[in-house]
Amino acid sequence: YFLGSCSPPAPGEAVMLNCSSPTTPALLEALAPVFKLSSIRPVSNISTPTRVKVEFIMFGILGVDEKSQLLTTFIWQSLVWNNEFVSWDPEQCGARRITIPRKYVWVPDIVINEFMEKNNAPPVPYVYLYSDGKVEDDEPVKVVSSCRLDIYMFPFDTQNCTFSFNSYKLLGEIFESAWEDDYRFNVSKKVMTTMGEWRLIGLSVKKFEFAISEADSYQELRFYVTVQRSPTMYVVNLLLPSCFLITVDLFSFLLPPQSVDRSLFKMTLILGYTMFLLIMNDLLPVTGNTIPLMNVFLSMCLVLMVGSLLETIVITNLLCGLAHQSPVPWILRVIILQFLGPLMLLPPKPKKKEDTVIENPATRGTICDSLSIDADRVMKTNKERF
Repeated sequence: YFLGSCSPPAPGEAVMLNCSSPTTPALLEALAPVFKLSSIRPVSNISTPTRVKVEFIMFGILGVDEKSQLLTTFIWQSLVWNNEFVSWDPEQCGARRITIPRKYVWVPDIVINEFMEKNNAPPVPYVYLYSDGKVEDDEPVKVVSSCRLDIYMFPFDTQNCTFSFNSYKLLGEIFESAWEDDYRFNVSKKVMTTMGEWRLIGLSVKKFEFAISEADSYQELRFYVTVQRSPTMYVVNLLLPSCFLITVDLFSFLLPPQSVDRSLFKMTLILGYTMFLLIMNDLLPVTGNTIPLMNVFLSMCLVLMVGSLLETIVITNLLCGLAHQSPVPWILRVIILQFLGPLMLLPPKPKKKEDTVIENPATRGTICDSLSIDADRVMKTNKERF
């Protein structure tokens, strides 16, 4: 097929451009009639679907919003399709590829279903047009996409998000994936510049087709993005200090209650741990659909500290309060120690050893005699009392 540089092509007709000279101005002059067809899908037969190759490289993971369930990434999106209205001889026109403004060619309406905000990346106003009619549209895209985040295992969580590419106007088999999953993932890992606390661990693609009617079908290309949180900061700043404080609280039971105010020590621990949680509150995720195990762990640590304080209060009351109470009845002591004790596998109470007194004859008639008389008097009084 041949097209003169003066006559515009008809829709549905395959075109071979004729350049007057192997220069860029001559090629642009030959392309001028084709530019007028930018609003028409570039196919020779209107029933032929335009196949679009969709690919992207992930340059950075900018952040994850657990409360709003949003994943923010920066990708380089590539769309490739064929324009059947254009072809030329590279030797005759002097170029195999030319850069032209986007408004001069037909561009498919490929969108990401999970888009939640407008693309704020700098626009690229040009596309590549090749001698065989291939059109390549590359542009950066800041993707703020919806993603169902599961933070139950925070900070050891892994999130799976989906980028669904589709077209609102194009039907039939239109989507293709140009790269293998491993190649796409490896390239993204090499060029990724911003990850923060997240790292990319998986990037795959799968094509879906949905029947609209007997004649038409709807296609969707889904890219599955798997990211994993780096837990080091949370382990160092939250888990380890909490474990250390709980350990100190447990070992505080070794302090002698007679000489140390154990309850004051535990109240100081609780106050310090409460201030620690208030300071580190910004590190905890805002609760979304589920409550993270980390929040449950920190709450349980606080509950254990409060329970330990209550136990100390009870022990102190038992130690200090029994001194002002009447002695245990003799029959109750016998029942508990002699009968119930062996049933509970308690060891028997050891017998007291009687003290042996050796009298020194040289001390007779001295203060030792008076002490002995006083001791006999005390023993006699005790016998009369019982």
